[in-house]
Amino acid sequence: MDIKRLINDDDAVSPVIGVILMVAITVILAAVIATFVLGLGENLSNTAPQASFSFDYDENSGDSEILTITHDGGDSIDGGDLNVTASGVTSDNGGDIAVGDDFFTSTVSAGVSAEGDNTMFRYSNGTKVSAVSGEPQDLDLSSATVRVVYQSEGSSATLGEWSGPDA
Repeated sequence: MDIKRLINDDDAVSPVIGVILMVAITVILAAVIATFVLGLGENLSNTAPQASFSFDYDENSGDSEILTITHDGGDSIDGGDLNVTASGVTSDNGGDIAVGDDFFTSTVSAGVSAEGDNTMFRYSNGTKVSAVSGEPQDLDLSSATVRVVYQSEGSSATLGEWSGPDA
């Protein structure tokens, strides 16, 4: 065995590297094609927007407590795709209380705020909390959990959540 000849002989290097590169390219192409053929690529375009929301709770605002939700930054979102959900909200009149459909009505972008007071919250029959018996109804949000939820094309994602001090 001639060691000098073995060290200087590089005839097999090019074909081996060529085969390795061809196999790697084939595997990558197969993975990309399989992603779209199996439908996994569809979910890539239906992702929820990236946005941050802050919540400002004012329990000493007169007749009713107020929760102000502010879009602090991120993607602009169509207000029709945003729902605000609440649980644990109570009032003087009792009953199940939910958030009205008109919390966010236009495009929501950085700096846009919406106040949730007794005019935004509704009983399960659709009546605004503020309209019951013609008298202002105190809204109690101290035990509430409020979520900002993005819903579009069958998918949904919670973009922000707030819990009252007693929740």
